[in-house]
Amino acid sequence: MRKIIGIGETILDILFRDGQPQAAVPGGSVYNSMISLGRMGMNVTFVTEVGNDRVGKIVLDNMVENGVSTDCVNVYSDGKSPVSLAFLNYRNDAEYVFYKDIRDNGLDVPMPDIEKDDIVIIGSYFVVSAVNRDKVKELLDYACSRGAIVYYDVNFRSSHAGEAIKLMSSVIENMEYADILRGSTEDFQNLFKISDPDIVYKKKVEFYCKNFICTDSDKDIHLYSSSVDKTYGIEPVKTVSTIGAGDNFNAGLAYGLVKYNILRDDLKSLSEDDWDKIVRCGIDFSANVCQSVNNSISREFADSYR
Repeated sequence: MRKIIGIGETILDILFRDGQPQAAVPGGSVYNSMISLGRMGMNVTFVTEVGNDRVGKIVLDNMVENGVSTDCVNVYSDGKSPVSLAFLNYRNDAEYVFYKDIRDNGLDVPMPDIEKDDIVIIGSYFVVSAVNRDKVKELLDYACSRGAIVYYDVNFRSSHAGEAIKLMSSVIENMEYADILRGSTEDFQNLFKISDPDIVYKKKVEFYCKNFICTDSDKDIHLYSSSVDKTYGIEPVKTVSTIGAGDNFNAGLAYGLVKYNILRDDLKSLSEDDWDKIVRCGIDFSANVCQSVNNSISREFADSYR
């Protein structure tokens, strides 16, 4: 079975509604995708780090319970595992307060096994921060040399908007590595001060990566590729939390690539029907995760979707 490898941060999300805690859920942008893919029975490895503490144990136990390999996880003792407070508003979108120890040590993990047409998912601040950059580039260079598909979720939050210029070279470098790039209109507003998907693609993305998907909360999804330019409508969903919506759209895309046997060489010439099937998986995963306080798809959804 083709492997799916992710690299990113782990965090414990404590969800609040109306000022009161509702749930504590292991999370992290790419982490959420990996847990969902593990529940779908995919061959999943996650490259990350956690503290040697109770929060770290919760994160690791959740990976093991959902079939995600922990072989490439660094457990450190010189700091605490990060925690976030996620305050859900009336739309069930979250505003975050992060609590993290500042560590100067780079990510010290063994390199995962990567083969041709495996899928490598990268995303968020974790993969552009200076402290992790060397290991991220090492992984991406290896993935490209092996012929893997690189999927990059920009996921550039407003809390880092002031660092956009400083981090731009790393973002663009990630775009150059990427075979598929996804981001939200909010990401690109924070990064480029542009939110129109057409302008973002033509002026900021197309030169580096031909396959681009732009999401916009519960609004239309815009797809751009060498052969297809299409907008997908979103069916209304009664949401409980939107925290994992984008992360699980990514998981659905990756699942679709494996399910429909889309290989790296196929990406240059995918038909509209191919993209329709892949994007449908992303929409379905995203819709399911919004219906609970969990950051990943439910086990019941995974069982029925398989």
